[in-house]
Amino acid sequence: MEEQKAGGTEDSRRIALDLAQASKEAIEVMLDDADDTGAFEEILNANRERVDIVRLLYDHPNTPDKVRETAAGLLSLPVRRSTEIAELKKNEEAKSREVKFETLLLKIQKLGVSERIRLAMRGGKEARTLLLKDSNKEVILSVLDNPRLTDSEVEMIARSRSVPDEVFRTVARNREWMKTYSVLVALVTNPKTPAGISIGFVSSLKMHDLQLLEKNKNVAEAVRSAAKRLISAKRKNP
Repeated sequence: MEEQKAGGTEDSRRIALDLAQASKEAIEVMLDDADDTGAFEEILNANRERVDIVRLLYDHPNTPDKVRETAAGLLSLPVRRSTEIAELKKNEEAKSREVKFETLLLKIQKLGVSERIRLAMRGGKEARTLLLKDSNKEVILSVLDNPRLTDSEVEMIARSRSVPDEVFRTVARNREWMKTYSVLVALVTNPKTPAGISIGFVSSLKMHDLQLLEKNKNVAEAVRSAAKRLISAKRKNP
């Protein structure tokens, strides 16, 4: 228990340090893309001395009431009335999802590599989706370090035909992710996954998926052969 507590404290310090060093532009992207209220609290706690960041939190339509009140106190400004907040949210909701996505993309494109890496590790789902298409391998790999990454996103990554090979190796090394059967299937059946990785997991496939894999001409011949051998062995020893 003590070890877990110490680790959690260290993680909290690292997160605070990352957020305290992030540029205003990177934090603005994080706020626009935040998928839980905890992100607002983390950003405020790490940036109480930065007036520009506190002001961002005060003005943002999605800032939780408690965080907005704290920001108002730090800025010596009045707490926004509920009608003002409602108007902010109304204007935000009026933007189409497509426009929001394009705006987020433009903001991310203006960030340097180090800021994109930081965003990859702390950003919300839409930011993660965009950063998986980044031209820098380190940015893409940093998405895999994001604690908010979901199993469905990992499955999508395992199915991707555009990420670097190192991404597949990272997914394969994560035992928790590989316990999710849909992730395992996605990785093994992806033609872009290096054969050396896929073959190591073929034996974990169910018969139905083995049969599909044997017929899949998009994957490496070595992977199909491994599936064929397993099917034959299973039929001999049901």
